[in-house]
Amino acid sequence: MSVRHSLSLVELFLAAPAKSTLLAVGPLALALGQLGNSYVNGVSPAASIAFAVVMVGFAVVATGHHAAEYRLRRLEGDLESGRDSDREAEFGSTR
Repeated sequence: MSVRHSLSLVELFLAAPAKSTLLAVGPLALALGQLGNSYVNGVSPAASIAFAVVMVGFAVVATGHHAAEYRLRRLEGDLESGRDSDREAEFGSTR
C-alpha cells in the first residue's frame, strides 16, 4: 500500500534554505522591485507587469522542480538505508 506524504514548503526551506530562498523568494523580490521601479519612474507598467508575471511563474516552476529533486533524493536515501539494513540482517543471521 502506498502512502502519500506531501512535502511542505517549510520542510523544503528547512532542508535546503539557501537554494529554496533563491528559487522562491528571489524572483518574487525581483518582480516587486521592477514594479516599484516602474511606479517610481513613471513608466508604463505594462512591461513591468509582464515581467512580474513571468517571474512569479518562474518561481512556481523552479520551486516545484526543487521540491521534486528533494523528494527524489530523500527517496533514494530511504532505499539505500533499506538496502543497508537488509544487508545487516542478512549478515547477522549467517553468523
